[in-house]
Amino acid sequence: MADLMRTVLTGLALAAAQPAATEAGPFVDAGGVVPGLVLDLRYAGSDNFIGRPIAGYEAPRCLLTPQAARALATVQAALAPEGLGLKVFDCYRPRRAVADFAAWARDPADTRMKPAYYPRTDKADLFRLGYIAERSSHSRGSTVDLTLVRRADGAELDMGTPFDLFDEASATDFPGLSPEQARNRRRLRDAMIRAGFVPYAQEWWHFTLRDEPFPTTSFDQPVR
Repeated sequence: MADLMRTVLTGLALAAAQPAATEAGPFVDAGGVVPGLVLDLRYAGSDNFIGRPIAGYEAPRCLLTPQAARALATVQAALAPEGLGLKVFDCYRPRRAVADFAAWARDPADTRMKPAYYPRTDKADLFRLGYIAERSSHSRGSTVDLTLVRRADGAELDMGTPFDLFDEASATDFPGLSPEQARNRRRLRDAMIRAGFVPYAQEWWHFTLRDEPFPTTSFDQPVR
């Protein structure tokens, strides 16, 4: 545990030492700041609800503000004694990616990923139900989509639904969960809240840093 804490503190020091701005905005690479963070950046590839790489994602990197990255390192360290860790699906999201999502949502003909990502939801309702929006907190650099994994083998804990399932079952307190699924969602939510993140009730995987440094600024530099 002492070695882990030394690694975390080293990562935090590196984050603090980063310059105020980088090629992708005032962000740091959380993959280099949070020890053992598992990366599964879906929008840089084709395993997502559109089925192709999303505009603005040129590399599978988790970019976050230094404040959000430090808070995520705190969560990772707190989970370690339980043999658990974090896997991230999305971090900073350029505005051009948000526009790409919105354009896709307005195209009724493109439903090829419906069976996997919104089988019970009409695509025409994605805006109304809050799954797709014209603006995203991700573009401010302090929002992250993530889940819990076992450190021993990297297996995801059972959360009841996969990431990005556009369905009422993805709500954190969905009543149809098994006791284990509900417990795993609470584990994630409570750990994130303790580190200063605010959950989004409609999506169990979505959290925003409460004291985010850019609450009114959306960035558009690509992820490289």
